[in-house]
Amino acid sequence: MIPSWTLAAVLLAGAPFLHAAKVEDRIVAIVNSDLIMWSDMKRELAPERERLEKQYRGEDLRRRLNAAESMALTTMIERRLQLQEAKARGVDVSDQEVKQAVKQMIQQGEKIDERDPASARGVRDQLTLLKVVDREVRSGVMVADPEMKRYYQEHRERFALPEEYTLSQILIKPRSSDDTADAREKARDVTKLLKQGESFEDLALRYSDGPNASRGGRIGLVRQGELLPAIERGVANLVPGGISDVIESPEGFHIVRLEDKKPRQFRPYEEVKQEIQALVFQQKSEDMFQAWLADLKNKAYIEIKFDNAPSEQPTSALAPRPSPTSKP
Repeated sequence: MIPSWTLAAVLLAGAPFLHAAKVEDRIVAIVNSDLIMWSDMKRELAPERERLEKQYRGEDLRRRLNAAESMALTTMIERRLQLQEAKARGVDVSDQEVKQAVKQMIQQGEKIDERDPASARGVRDQLTLLKVVDREVRSGVMVADPEMKRYYQEHRERFALPEEYTLSQILIKPRSSDDTADAREKARDVTKLLKQGESFEDLALRYSDGPNASRGGRIGLVRQGELLPAIERGVANLVPGGISDVIESPEGFHIVRLEDKKPRQFRPYEEVKQEIQALVFQQKSEDMFQAWLADLKNKAYIEIKFDNAPSEQPTSALAPRPSPTSKP
């Protein structure tokens, strides 16, 4: 997936990491000609470490911190590779672009010190990442009409319209908390009268406590999702003219008749065409980004010197470790 790091996340990653014990700095990874230091990794990990230390203790904390450290190192390696590629491709971010981005962040409520060089570097790096991905990945993504139509056919449920019902109801409300059993029994008696052939409208006029009782209980048109869950379940399998069993809800006891049910419909292709184009573009961009990033890793010299790094990294996370004699 195309990196979703926000500018704020970049700045947080660059925030000072305070630690009581002084730890000697060391190399944790080599990425081509760049070194990733332990101090860099601590800064990257600081927000996540703080979050984990608030939630976990003991062995659980240690295990989660190890996983977070490995994830942080992977992220840093991938970021270095992309920044290196940006430099090789001549991708440049001007001082004015950095100032404008910082200004927008402040307007959006982000806390950022305009005079802090580390903050400016973080913003510049993020803008560089966005530019290089736009140039090397997104600019090459094309979405053809046959692809969009195929997506529409394969994901039709995504574009389904809610089912529509025309309903009538008889609602029996308990008069008090002690009256629940009596209200339930009254609803059952009304159901028996309906089965004996009495008019639904007449019974609604005589017994219903609902606001639509004077209209013979007619509710009218409602869409799936607008009904109380219990009622929705009660009418789901009814056919037009069918009457539900007694349905209990927080409002009372319902007897519902399905007058009509509109067959399930789907938004037409032309109506959702632009939405589909964006979805397909996003998916293709993600696939191309992963392929591009994998290619950068395959061509790179990556040596991990971090003790907690797992001996077997997922293929989607890190490039295979080269032998000590490997060349960039």
